[in-house]
Amino acid sequence: MALAQVERVRAELALLHPGIRTEVVPVTTAGDRWTGALSALGGKGAFTKEVDAALLAGEADLAVHCVKDVPADRPLPAGTLFAAFLRRDDVRDALVHPGGRSLDQLPAGTRIGTSSVRRIAQLAVTHPHLDCVPFRGNANRRLEKLAAGEADALLLAVSGLERIGEQDRITEILSVEAMCPPIGAGVLALQCREDDTATSAAVAGLNDPDAWRETTAERMFLHVLQGHCNSPIAGFARAERDGRLSLRGRVFSPDGKTVLDAHEWAGPLDPATLGTSVAVALLRQGARELIDSIPH
Repeated sequence: MALAQVERVRAELALLHPGIRTEVVPVTTAGDRWTGALSALGGKGAFTKEVDAALLAGEADLAVHCVKDVPADRPLPAGTLFAAFLRRDDVRDALVHPGGRSLDQLPAGTRIGTSSVRRIAQLAVTHPHLDCVPFRGNANRRLEKLAAGEADALLLAVSGLERIGEQDRITEILSVEAMCPPIGAGVLALQCREDDTATSAAVAGLNDPDAWRETTAERMFLHVLQGHCNSPIAGFARAERDGRLSLRGRVFSPDGKTVLDAHEWAGPLDPATLGTSVAVALLRQGARELIDSIPH
């Protein structure tokens, strides 16, 4: 997955700057190596710490991140910045079922492979008769586990399956109403050192203004809520052609019995202000107490 994402960036850079030379520096993160619950690793940052270290040490000049894996409760490491957000891919989740069934067609007791607290909470709301079993690893590894019979079906990101060329495995794409996405879904961010103006300038042309506005609103929303790794928080922003920006945010109890929901629109309003406003709306509904009541 990570290499596929890097190759996309290399290809887009080559189109933007013909003749540019790039070198891939593979980094294996703690999140990649760990097979247990992310909370046991400290949760947030499990997929970014080693990449941040390589960037700050000068071992790499540019880091490619899935925004959904980058902690938003704290600033980026000092001395680094996001130089660009690539055009956003599909934000939705997909069901992968070997028998081709949809989520509504799955019988009681069907084992759904996922370790996402966001997905587990939402399935508890809409499909409480299904059983979620812990599933870690990249998309390829999860598909292998499914084939080995460790689960009956999987929930995976549409964008992830598309990036590794496995979109034909999808049996149903879930609407954002049925399965609200994670913060930063479908967006790749390019991070570099603040003092490396040459790299920042080289990748600036890859920045998508809509992806920047949407991601800025979403990350501020998550920052204000200060959720932890076991907090079922979901949300997505959408930029319209007329310049308006909307943000839908949701917070769940792990068992799905409590659902807090807020949805606001803004015109030229600063995206960060919109993110703050939606988060405050949820805090007024009791989001702070709900988040703090969840063990982590």
